[in-house]
Amino acid sequence: MYEKRIRVFVVFSLLLLAVCVLRLAHMQLLSASSVQHEITELKRRRGQYEQFKTVRGRILDRNDNVLATDRPQFWLHIDYEISCFLDRRVQDAMLLRASKKVDPEAASAKVDDTISDNADGLRQIIDKCAQFKAVEPGVISREIQSINERVWNLRIMRAWRKEFPNSELLGYYKSIGRSVPISKARADFEQKVPDPNERLTLISKVDIIEMHQSNPLLELKTDDDIFAAQLEFMDTKGIHMSAKEQRFYPYGSVAAQTIGWVGPATQESEKEFFAEDKLASYRDGEVCGRTPGVEYVCEAVLRGRRGEEATDIDGQLMVDTPTQFGKDVKLTLDIELQGDIEDCLLKHPHSPSLGKPSISAVVIDVGSSDILALVSLPVYDLNRVRYDYGALSADPNRPLVNRAIKEQYPPGSVVKPLILIAGLEAGQVTPAEIINCPAAPAPGGWPNCLIFKRSRAGHDLRWNNDARNAIKGSCNVYFSRLADRLEPATLQQWLFEFGCGQYVLAAPYSIAEVDGAELRRNLGQVPGEISSSIVGKALRFEEIPPLAPRERKFFGIGQGSLRVTPLQVANIMATIARGGVFKLPRLFCDSRSSAGVDLGISDETLAIVRDGMRKRARRNRIRSIRAAP
Repeated sequence: MYEKRIRVFVVFSLLLLAVCVLRLAHMQLLSASSVQHEITELKRRRGQYEQFKTVRGRILDRNDNVLATDRPQFWLHIDYEISCFLDRRVQDAMLLRASKKVDPEAASAKVDDTISDNADGLRQIIDKCAQFKAVEPGVISREIQSINERVWNLRIMRAWRKEFPNSELLGYYKSIGRSVPISKARADFEQKVPDPNERLTLISKVDIIEMHQSNPLLELKTDDDIFAAQLEFMDTKGIHMSAKEQRFYPYGSVAAQTIGWVGPATQESEKEFFAEDKLASYRDGEVCGRTPGVEYVCEAVLRGRRGEEATDIDGQLMVDTPTQFGKDVKLTLDIELQGDIEDCLLKHPHSPSLGKPSISAVVIDVGSSDILALVSLPVYDLNRVRYDYGALSADPNRPLVNRAIKEQYPPGSVVKPLILIAGLEAGQVTPAEIINCPAAPAPGGWPNCLIFKRSRAGHDLRWNNDARNAIKGSCNVYFSRLADRLEPATLQQWLFEFGCGQYVLAAPYSIAEVDGAELRRNLGQVPGEISSSIVGKALRFEEIPPLAPRERKFFGIGQGSLRVTPLQVANIMATIARGGVFKLPRLFCDSRSSAGVDLGISDETLAIVRDGMRKRARRNRIRSIRAAP
């Protein structure tokens, strides 16, 4: 009996020992890496982690002139913990909290003293700042009130979202990828919490990072301003000087619509751009390119990535990711030429009879297809657009629109060389054939010649109205008759091959390699229209609706439903100048130059068209004319 118990005990002990040995082996052989990982992760969490700012890339012109760059800007900042004492709502919230204390009378008296002391200090700051900038104290007060309003609105938004996370209003704006406007959120908050004191209590419980930050109050533009501010505000509580990177556009308004601008990345759609990349994603206060313009199109190139460094509790470096500064973007523009053209056009007074004051001009290098100037008037100052955006967007002249690529117009007489090419190449007219332009009204439904409208004359009185002279005189009768001879599809085909009805401006090559379709952007442009139906987008030629036969005569003089952009017109002329070789115009120096497509236009046709264009230019007193090789 005793021996049996001994054997049971020994067996049980051996089994227990075996379990311990197996567990030990498991820990040593299988779980060592897992345990070590947990230890390492714990050490990392208790260590230090820091991210380093990146620098946005520059935008340059073809001659390396800087069009956009980051530069330090010095400001006198005021702490919100001081500025908030100018906000009556903050004071009321403090007194409301005090009234709910165990001894409300004593608590309220203490709050009154705090408010009084800080309000006195704030008044001294306002007077100092007003004296420093030589302005009325009210100007400084309004700046501070603007700061307070912004932070208070953020607190309202946070309190509203916290109390009503399932609000229908919140769901709606989330579904369309936009932030809820503060006016909508405030109205919804007031409807759901009608008691002002209850709302004030909810808002006062909100503690956001902006309440513990400083805000720019006065810009220090010169070294003298910086030095004087250091002396004046050295010992002033709540006031300090700070420098931050600011986007600067040295040429101001020149090429404004093409360059574009930056603004705070606040919209949900903007924050999603780099949401999967923690080192490129936007932090509060960081900026992004605003549509349209190169700043927006090249965001993925210009942005860069923050660096990061992490050490564990032992001071060992665990993560060391270097900062990747944004890359420069070089444009084909000649900014000096662009500025000269803008100045020249602005010097000519606008006639109200011509409609709204909108002008566009495009210059293309024939050989390379580089865009040297892309002018759109009126313009705006890129260094002021963030502050003037409301007025600019409401301006009926629409200065924010790049008319060179985003607006489409009836081309008028500039399409006539293309019509002559189509007619000669299709065999619908010979170089010497005369299409009469008599001193008489055109038949019903046909356009009159401009010379008849002006002087009741016709081109027949001046010369034999053949191909060369028709271009020279820009004869409406000749080109409306010629276009009417062409098959509608043939006319459309020639327009299409010259770039009409297409997006002709290619995106930068560097953007094509970026991961994420939402970042592969291009400048906003319209394709124009080459059919009787409005399409509104670029299509393959086979998909373009047909041209009604009755419209051919109007297409021949650049009217009817025909629409083109100024860039397309310039590229048509460049195609003729380079001998009928079509190339896509190039705005970004990193984009591959178009190899070109030879449209198969005969040398005889090109010679006739060029000769007529040369004679037309001389009639218009343009003396410095030479044909491209």
